Amino acid sequence: MSRDKRSYRSTQRTRRGAVTTFGSRTDVGCVRDHNEDSLVVAPPLFAVADGMGGHAAGEVASEIAVNVLAELAPKDLDGAALEHAVEEANHEIIRAARDGRGREGMGTTLTACMLENERLIIAQVGDSRAYLLHHGKLQQLTRDHSLMADMVEAGQLTPEEARHHPQRSVITRALGSDPNTRPDMYEINVETGDRLLVCSDGLSSMIEDEQIEAVMRRVPDPQRCASQLVNEAIAAGGHDNVTVIVSNVTGFAEKRRRKLARKTKFSVALVLVLFLAILGGGAWGVHTWLHTTAYLGEDNGKVAVYEGIPADFLGMHLYKQQEVTDVSVDSLQPGTASRLQEGIRVDNMDAAHNLVQQYRDEAAQRSKPEGSEQAASTQANGTATTGDAAANAPAVASQTGAGTQR
Repeated sequence: MSRDKRSYRSTQRTRRGAVTTFGSRTDVGCVRDHNEDSLVVAPPLFAVADGMGGHAAGEVASEIAVNVLAELAPKDLDGAALEHAVEEANHEIIRAARDGRGREGMGTTLTACMLENERLIIAQVGDSRAYLLHHGKLQQLTRDHSLMADMVEAGQLTPEEARHHPQRSVITRALGSDPNTRPDMYEINVETGDRLLVCSDGLSSMIEDEQIEAVMRRVPDPQRCASQLVNEAIAAGGHDNVTVIVSNVTGFAEKRRRKLARKTKFSVALVLVLFLAILGGGAWGVHTWLHTTAYLGEDNGKVAVYEGIPADFLGMHLYKQQEVTDVSVDSLQPGTASRLQEGIRVDNMDAAHNLVQQYRDEAAQRSKPEGSEQAASTQANGTATTGDAAANAPAVASQTGAGTQR
């Protein structure tokens, strides 16, 4: 397939923010008939192993290396423990070659990284590499254990000459060759926003660092970035197996996000509790008020006493009838009777009963026949006159008697 067909093309989807914080891809390439690369993607651990020794050997060595590493690597960042895990992987590969699980001479590179918050630890043997994209610039973090790296450092070759040298695949250190092999250890401070790249030489030997940098800068999603880097290596010829891991450095952002999420949940819960308390207090206050206030209304021509107010809320009555009195609406003043249609509000039930009694007294007063008060007054006056006459009678008799005697 041509380079143009495999080349990365920016789209709206690829320009969006990262969907995951890490991604990986491995591919057999265009020349090899089997894949001798192995990898571990188990945050905070990221590792790539590139096996050597031919079919049924290189892949065995790389698989043993990553399996032992995954089993023995520390759960948290610990350089000594990571170094020990790599050394044990080396010993296990040597044992496997002796007991028939592999073949004599098999070996593997191994670049193991542990990334947590803003700290990175690397254990490296061979020419699989670790890179860091920092402030948009790609930096190679590891040193290749290869003949070409030694010759470039000695000034015998330029980096460009080393890329095309016929002995460019000669490794000077690998797991499985020497029981005393120890990895190079690196401990690096990184920043939120950096990107970690771990890869086999199937990537770094096929495309220039500038091209790797360009892809890592413009593809934000780590999984798509890893896939695109593999595509670029294959488009360049794919002469070797190619394995890529890309991980974004989130630093303390995830911890801050979790803290913010907990704080948000607490705030929401607190607001909800306060809202329920206010709602409950309001409901209790309304309930208390509705059970203390009262009004008078009409029921079948009689004055009725109601608890609450003459209104509805959300289909619910805010009143309750307590009593239908014996006071007829027709016996009330016209204005009072008219007000009863809308409800005559009072402060409490005692005031309601007092008002009913007032209406009852007024109705009784108006029901007395005309002239009854005048007759009662006349009768009372007549009785008083008769009494006075009777009281005066002895005196008259006494005077008469006295006159007779004279």
